[in-house]
Amino acid sequence: MIKLSCLVFVLLFQNLLWAQTQSGKYFDRAIFVLFENTNYQEALQQPFFHKLAQEGALFTHMMSITHPSQGNYVALTSGSLDGVQSDKTVDLNVSNVVDLLEAKGISWKVYAENYPGHCFTGPSRGRYVRKHNPFISYVDLQKNPERCSHIVNADEFMKDYQNQNLPSYVFYIPNLNDDGHDTDVDYAGQWYQKTFGSLIQDQNLMGHTVLISAFDESEKSSLNQIYVSLVSSLIKPGQYGDSLNLYSLLKLIEDNWGLGSLQRNDTQAPPIPDIWK
Repeated sequence: MIKLSCLVFVLLFQNLLWAQTQSGKYFDRAIFVLFENTNYQEALQQPFFHKLAQEGALFTHMMSITHPSQGNYVALTSGSLDGVQSDKTVDLNVSNVVDLLEAKGISWKVYAENYPGHCFTGPSRGRYVRKHNPFISYVDLQKNPERCSHIVNADEFMKDYQNQNLPSYVFYIPNLNDDGHDTDVDYAGQWYQKTFGSLIQDQNLMGHTVLISAFDESEKSSLNQIYVSLVSSLIKPGQYGDSLNLYSLLKLIEDNWGLGSLQRNDTQAPPIPDIWK
């Protein structure tokens, strides 16, 4: 009887931990992982990114918004470029996806490799760069210690995963080596497989989580076509040819949890097609 009671307690405790997630229309958790400056076909040829494309939904006409990198991260999280035209440090006094998430009680966390914590707003530290972390550039986050405490070093990601304590909205930012910026797509793909390969085999996780793998921009192409795949047990694998852009991914998050809109380009963004089982 004592052993049975202990087992019941453990199961209940695990359910409480998973309660970090809030049920959504399509999924209960989204994990974004962003990579750098790679043309669509080149990314698709890399073995691990190819594997993700085969196992999930691959968007064959997904476009980024601009060059260089920073504007795309801002667009993905605020629905606009907000005047960002370079990779120089910016402070943006605009609403963003975190405002929508918190208004609906949706948990969130940003995991950035080599990020020093403590609301650090410097342009770089080691292999970490602020231009790839849009959240610390939003004034309503950077000036609020409680809110910016949700931006943490990526070392906490595996701890939260192992403790079944990942939030509903996850934004994972690799460093300049692991995202391919200062290396190449093969290096990034090998890092990604080593770091996330076992996670996509975890059916307890992937049964209600979608892994969104995206490149921020193409390599100086005017077309700016990028690789984006979504992997989950909830998804019908296949190639989807709808004309989409980064705003479409923001719109998906808004639609999934009924967040409303930031009333910018997310409002008119082409929606993600029916990829769900």
